[in-house]
Amino acid sequence: MSIEQNKNIMKKFETMINTMDFDLANELISSEAKFTTPISPTPLVGGEGYLSVVKFMRSGFSNVQWKIEEMVAEENIVAVNWTCSGTHDGEFLGIKPTGKSFSARIMNFYYFDDSGKIINDIAAEGMIAILKAIGACP
Repeated sequence: MSIEQNKNIMKKFETMINTMDFDLANELISSEAKFTTPISPTPLVGGEGYLSVVKFMRSGFSNVQWKIEEMVAEENIVAVNWTCSGTHDGEFLGIKPTGKSFSARIMNFYYFDDSGKIINDIAAEGMIAILKAIGACP
């Protein structure tokens, strides 16, 4: 797949996560892709697995949205700088709704197989890794 094709896939991916489109998830994400996340003791698999993380986010932030700010691509890797925003209107990680809105920058690296499907997503943890290390968050 070309760099431009991978960037176009990421634009569709943005639509997929913002609309919870399972058909699009299965089109864009390999059924064999495994994603590790703090919300599951075992890896989540395929498009449905990936969208289960989005569903988890929506349980605490029903209007959560992701917007691609920047993309840098190589042959089988795309780095995306996202803005994620929403309002805390549901319980999240045991925290009752506060009604507070947030906007955060998030960096992810997406890896593609030869057919152009996403096979891995690595999140750059940044400050959250430090907070986890000192026991400030789960």
